[in-house]
Amino acid sequence: MTPTDTFLHTLPNGVRCLVLQQPWRQAVNLSVFVRAGSHHEPRRLNGISHVVEHMAFKGTATRSCQQINLDAEALGAEVNAHTDKDHTAFHMDGLATDLPAFLPMLADIVLNSRFPEEELARERQVILHEFTEFDEDPAGMAFRLFDRACYGQHPAGQPVIGNRANLKRFTRADLQAWTAQHYSGANVVVAVAGAVDVPAFQRLVESHFGALPAGQPNTVAAPAWLGGVKQRRMAGSGQCQLVLGHAAPPLHDPAHLPWVLAAALLGEGMSSPLLDEIRERRGLAYFASCSADIGALAGQFVIEAATAPEQAEELLDAVARLLAQQAERVDAVALARARRQLVVRAWRAQEQPARRLESAVQDLLALGAVRSTSAWLQALQAVTAEQVRAVFVQMQQRSAAVALAGSVPVRARDKAQALFAPAAALEEEAAID
Repeated sequence: MTPTDTFLHTLPNGVRCLVLQQPWRQAVNLSVFVRAGSHHEPRRLNGISHVVEHMAFKGTATRSCQQINLDAEALGAEVNAHTDKDHTAFHMDGLATDLPAFLPMLADIVLNSRFPEEELARERQVILHEFTEFDEDPAGMAFRLFDRACYGQHPAGQPVIGNRANLKRFTRADLQAWTAQHYSGANVVVAVAGAVDVPAFQRLVESHFGALPAGQPNTVAAPAWLGGVKQRRMAGSGQCQLVLGHAAPPLHDPAHLPWVLAAALLGEGMSSPLLDEIRERRGLAYFASCSADIGALAGQFVIEAATAPEQAEELLDAVARLLAQQAERVDAVALARARRQLVVRAWRAQEQPARRLESAVQDLLALGAVRSTSAWLQALQAVTAEQVRAVFVQMQQRSAAVALAGSVPVRARDKAQALFAPAAALEEEAAID
């Protein structure tokens, strides 16, 4: 069921025009989403979507980098972008009355970027600095190792930022070829949230995106789940970073809902079993969390924590016991608490225009329609305690993916494998290429 405040129009070339009507707002959020991210990159091009995002602001056929920034800021607007696993997005936020000016500016960035050679040489250094910062962060490294443990060499297992060798090698021609192949009508959504004249906005989108070649949808085969333990010892780190998880259903499978509720039950809030046991009762970690990352290709049930190296074994034992306890019995009070927290989180997200836009576009790209929050919550209310318990039972029966980074004791590494992935090979990774 499409929300009543949501308007969708598809151009003949496949570009989708999405409006989330919010008439009470004076500001507007405008974004162009392109279904091109690290999931769509072959290994030799891993990181190119992120480089394109950076370089799109470095000059178009008619505007310099400086003019792009000045044009937006002269209207008091912010212009930005981000790259994710399943998309790249370009944004402008400002006054609703300036929306007719924002769209041509954003279209120019997305469609007419020149990727100047001299700018690429400079920006390459900026991205390499970003890569080094990410590469030296134990928490970020643990998540990179986790994705690799989950999916191996499938594109779902590679990082958005790419690898150092690729970042040094990409050329202007590579960026042009990538956008020519992937920035097509079938893969573009122009989305806005605010007080919008819908017919006028649709005409504006058609005037600027109507000539874009239709192309074909960027599709990727779902990855197989691998599991196993990966680690990287990092000099200078005083903690052992843990990321542990299991395969969950993808977004198009309604069976993902019990996994979402199970994650909230285990680790949402200070009263959750994970936080209560790990932090409050045992003092094993300052921060621990559990989430269900449900995507178009696959889902991940993820537990994250950081602890002192000498407490790493105890942390692993505690997590294993908590999972086993939930497989035995789901507490009714804890389940009601988790369900209520998800309700509040869902309605709060409706009050965050940028977040709501991204969620709606991801629905469009994965499902072909925008889900209604009310319908989603109704489906969530129908999830039973037995369905949630079955999630934890499945986790007891399957091999997990475990990543350890930072100061990793040998005994903790061995315990992680024995508890969560006894049949899988353990891999030491000095670096991720």
